[in-house]
Amino acid sequence: MITEIMEEVLVTTGGSKGIGKGIIAAYLANGTSIFSIARTVNTELTESGVTQITLDLTQTNLIEATLINIFSLLDKAKLRKITLINNAGTLGTIAPLDRLNQDIIEKTILLNTTVPFILSSLFIHYFKDWTIEKSIINITSGAALKPYFGWSVYCSSKAAINMLTQTIAAEQADAKYAVKALAIAPGVVDTDMQTEIRQSNKSNFKDIERFIALKEDGALNDAVTVGKKIFEMDNDKSLPSGSILRIEGN
Repeated sequence: MITEIMEEVLVTTGGSKGIGKGIIAAYLANGTSIFSIARTVNTELTESGVTQITLDLTQTNLIEATLINIFSLLDKAKLRKITLINNAGTLGTIAPLDRLNQDIIEKTILLNTTVPFILSSLFIHYFKDWTIEKSIINITSGAALKPYFGWSVYCSSKAAINMLTQTIAAEQADAKYAVKALAIAPGVVDTDMQTEIRQSNKSNFKDIERFIALKEDGALNDAVTVGKKIFEMDNDKSLPSGSILRIEGN
């Protein structure tokens, strides 16, 4: 008797570059079908068979229709597992709070916090009766646990993501077909965000020299390696829902 292969699906945000691109590479290598929602399209990913949806996620009024369109393409009878990774995020403007304007504060919190809340809510609701393995992975940061001068909005928005992860776990604990939630801090990764950090003015970011030294010492994590670690954690059944995890350096 031939057993039909059950499909695994990943829906991720911010997959066109940086950590998101590393995540996609890891899941692709393991035969996962991938939907990436991002502001830009990466032609390399298109050639790899990734379905890319172009969307500025800060247009929150468009999120629900976009997700439902993706979900409607899935065959319930063939699906074994689905993962949502809330990866898209922004550092915003690096400066003390009193130097930030309202627009920057709103946009940073919107992308880093509000969008993952909306996506997670829609994901949990849509699949609540599906008897498949379901997981939400929120990309957090060590900055969620440690205050940095000039990062008030980023630190606070990532702290909210940690609490979102833990409250999802609490709410899903008694659900019939529960969603597992993990928050994963990728460490300091060699991405465009790190380039932006190293170009900061020291008056706005007092820890800049530490981040410059990490680059010079080759101590930054690689996005591809980070992607592999995230895939491993997603498939590690020993990790309890609600865990706040960190990928250690190279």
